[in-house]
Amino acid sequence: MLVVIVGAGSVGCSIAKELLSNGHDTLLIDPKPEVIGKSGLRGARWLVGDACEITTLREAKLEEADVVVSATGDDKVNLVVSLLAKSEFGVGRTVGRVNNPKNDWMFDDSWGVDVAVSTPRLMTALVEEAVEIGDLVRLLTLQAGVASLVEFTVPTESHIIGQTVGTIEWPMDSTLVAILRDEAPITPSPDDVVEGGDELFFVTTIAAENDLRALLSPDKPTSK
Repeated sequence: MLVVIVGAGSVGCSIAKELLSNGHDTLLIDPKPEVIGKSGLRGARWLVGDACEITTLREAKLEEADVVVSATGDDKVNLVVSLLAKSEFGVGRTVGRVNNPKNDWMFDDSWGVDVAVSTPRLMTALVEEAVEIGDLVRLLTLQAGVASLVEFTVPTESHIIGQTVGTIEWPMDSTLVAILRDEAPITPSPDDVVEGGDELFFVTTIAAENDLRALLSPDKPTSK
C-alpha cells in the first residue's frame, strides 16, 4: 500500500515509522529539507515542497496513493491537502489531523476528509473511557462523520450481564465488533456471554448512538 504523509513533524514521522515497520511504501512531503536527517526514518521516500501547491502533489504522483494522511500542525493545510487529494487526484482514502477541536466541524467530506483524527478529542475520550464505566464513550469518528467507534464498559450491576450476544437486540445500525476481557480481545460470537467489566466496542452510525445508549441503560430489557 502506498501512503503519502504530508507533514514530517513528530506525528507524521511516528505514523511513517509504524507504516514502514508493516512493510508499506511511504512518501513524506515537507517544506523543510532538514527534517529528513532529523527523522531517523529508514526506507521512507521524501519530497521537499509545499503540499498546498498542486505542482508538488503532481510531482508526488498523488493519484497513485492509496491513502493520503494530512498530519501537519496547521488545520488549514490539512484541509487543503485533503480537498486536493480527493478532488484533483481521486485518492480513495484521506485522513486529516485536527489540531484545534473548534475546527472539527470542517473535517468532513465537503473538504475531502474521510477520517478526521483529533488528538485532543481522542485523549478526552480515552480519559472518559477510563472513568465513565456504564456510559457509552465515542472513541473515533469514521466515514466523514457518518459512523463512529464507541466503547461501553459493563458495570458489575448491569442488566446485560449473563445475556448472550445473540439474544441482545442491538440497534439496526450498530455492530458489536470486539470484546476486551481480562486484557484479551475477543471476536464476538452469538454464544458469548456478557460479563461484568467487559469492554464492548461497537461500530455504529452517529444517529444510532442514542438507541445503543438507551439499550445499555439499566431499565432497558434485552432478551428477545
